[in-house]
Amino acid sequence: MEFNYGIDHLTVDKVIDLANGKLKGVLTPETIERVNACRVKLETLAESGRAVYGINTGFGPLCDTLISREQTSKLQENLLITHAVGVGNPIDRKLSKIMMICKVHALCQGYSGIRLSVIERILYFIDHDLIPMVPEQGSVGASGDLAPLSHLFLSLIGEGEFWKGDSLIPVSEGLAEHHLEPISLHAKEGLALINGTQFILAHAVVGLYKMDYLLDLADVAGAMSLEGFQGSADPFKARLHEIRPFVGCIQVAKRMRRLVEGSENLKSHEGCERVQDPYSLRCIPQVHGASRNAFNHLKEMTEIELNSVTDNPIVLSEDEAISGGNFHGQPLAMVLDYAAIAASELGNISDRRCYLLLEGKYGLPRLLTLNGGLNSGLMIPQYTTAALASENKSLCFPASADSIPTSLGQEDHVSMGSISGRKFNQILGNIEKILAIELMYGAQAIEFRRPNQCSDIIEENHKLIRQHVSKLEADRKLKDDINRLIELVKNRAFAVAI
Repeated sequence: MEFNYGIDHLTVDKVIDLANGKLKGVLTPETIERVNACRVKLETLAESGRAVYGINTGFGPLCDTLISREQTSKLQENLLITHAVGVGNPIDRKLSKIMMICKVHALCQGYSGIRLSVIERILYFIDHDLIPMVPEQGSVGASGDLAPLSHLFLSLIGEGEFWKGDSLIPVSEGLAEHHLEPISLHAKEGLALINGTQFILAHAVVGLYKMDYLLDLADVAGAMSLEGFQGSADPFKARLHEIRPFVGCIQVAKRMRRLVEGSENLKSHEGCERVQDPYSLRCIPQVHGASRNAFNHLKEMTEIELNSVTDNPIVLSEDEAISGGNFHGQPLAMVLDYAAIAASELGNISDRRCYLLLEGKYGLPRLLTLNGGLNSGLMIPQYTTAALASENKSLCFPASADSIPTSLGQEDHVSMGSISGRKFNQILGNIEKILAIELMYGAQAIEFRRPNQCSDIIEENHKLIRQHVSKLEADRKLKDDINRLIELVKNRAFAVAI
C-alpha cells in the first residue's frame, strides 16, 4: 500500500505504518508540481532585492542583517550546525524516523520553498533506514523544535551520526556506504528543515499509539480486579450513562458490560449485603472515560498538526512570504499536558485497585495469600505501583505553563512542548508497569473464586497470564513475574478488543 505525501490525509495509524514499513510513502506528480512551483516563487522573492526573513537575512534577532546571494548556501549550512546543540540521551530511533515522515509531509504541502531534491534525499533516508541520532533535550518548542530538527537534518550536509544497529557511525560513513554525497542547501532550505513542531509531533504520535492500547487494557485490568473482588456490574448500566453522556464514559461503560458479560463472580454479588463498591471499581467509567476524552482531544489536535505547515516564513506567492508563528508548539503542548494527567490517572486508580485486592475483604485472603505471616504474598508489588503512581504525579506539572525568553527576546514566549511530549511518554511507560502488576493481582484474586467462571475475554487473558506467571502458592522472587507481564503489555499480547 502507498501513501501520497502532501496529498493524502495523514493519521496517527498511517504514521506508525509508514515508520514500520507497512505503508510506503511516495511523491505524486501533483506533489512534485506543487513543490517545484513553490520553489520558483521563493527564488523570485530572493531575486527581488527585498529583505525576506530567512531567505536573505539572518535569523532570530539577526533578522535585520542582510545576507548576500553568494553567502546564501553558507548561511543555511551554518544554521544547521549552530542550532544542533541538543544534549542528553538519544531519542528512540523510531521517533527520529517519525520526525522525518512528518517533516516530509509538511514540506510537500507546497508552502516551504524547499527543492524537490532535498525532499527526495529525506525519503531515501526513510526508505533505507538511515536514521540520524537526535538528543532528547534542547528544544523550547517554539521557533520550531530547532535543536532536535537540526541534529536530524545535519545528515543532509554530511554531519552528525546515523544509527547502525545499536551503535552510532558518522554520517559521512553512512552516506559513503550508500554512494551518496552531502547536499548543498540553497536559500531558505535550512530554515524550512528546522522550523516546525516535528519533535513534539513525533512524541504525540507515539504516545497516542501507546495510550490507545493502554486505555483498553486499563478496562481489562479493572474488569479482572472486579471479578476477583466479586463486585457489582450495576454501575456500568447504559441508562446510568445516557443521562450524563460524556463520550468516553459511555464507551468505557459499554466495554465494561462486555468484559463482565456472563460472569459467575458478579452474579454471586446479587443479593449480598454490599450496597456499593469502592470508587476504584464503581467509577471506572467516569475515570477511565475522562482519560479517553483527553485522548480524543489530543488525537484530534495531533492529526490537525500532522497535516499542517509549521515552518517559517510561509511562501504564498512570488510577492508574499509571511513571517508568522506556525512553528509555535502551544496547540500541542497544552493538550499533551492534559493527556499526561489523563494517562497518570489510569495508573492512580489502578494502584488503588491493587491495594483493594490486598485488604482481605469478602472472601479474599489478606495479601492474596493463604499463608500470611510466613509469606508476604503480594504485599510488596503494590509498593511499586504506589511509587510509579507518585512519580507520574510529579511528571504532571504542565510544561506549557512555563516560558523562558530566548533569542535576545525575539522569541519571548515559548511552549516548552518538547518537554510536554517527553513527560507524556514517560508517564505511559510507567502505566505499562502499573497495569502489568494489577493484572497479576487480578489473576491471583480470581484463583480464590474458583470454580466460578469469568467472562470469555477475562478467561482468555487469565489463561495468558498463567502461561507466563503461575499462581502464587508460597513466596518467591516476583521481579521475574512482573517483568514477564510488562513485556506482554509492551508487546500488546493481551486481548482488549470488544
